[in-house]
Amino acid sequence: MILIITIILFVLGLLGTLLPFLPGPVLIWLGVFIFAWADGFVTVDITHLVGQGILVGIVFAVDWVSSFIGVKRAGGSRAALIGAAAGLPVGLIILGPLGIIIGPLAGAFLVEFISRGDLEKALRVSIGSLIGFLGGTFFKVVVGVVMIVWFFLVI
Repeated sequence: MILIITIILFVLGLLGTLLPFLPGPVLIWLGVFIFAWADGFVTVDITHLVGQGILVGIVFAVDWVSSFIGVKRAGGSRAALIGAAAGLPVGLIILGPLGIIIGPLAGAFLVEFISRGDLEKALRVSIGSLIGFLGGTFFKVVVGVVMIVWFFLVI
């Protein structure tokens, strides 16, 4: 029964790597933790849990900076980076989960366009933000799969 709960959390976690309203890697880690706890930390020990936790931390760090890296690589200004950062919470408030994608994109575009007045460059910078976001999402999926495979290799 506990393995079924763990697998359900894994599936939700993988969905959460694609859907912004589910904390994907955290759900995967929670599945590992619940299994380990139910098993008395025999099959899955504390070292494994810490390793999985480190992966979750890395995913959060990469997820947080990926849009900004996209902005910077597209030649965005420091102001566009700030616009992308500010666009995330504003987008979440206004658009809900969809705001995670649109917020940084719109923030980078608006600030870059206002500060430089160059529509083409502002579009390029906002697309860079989107590419960074998609790269971060791809990274989350890969790490999520690694976490799950690692768990099954241990058990």
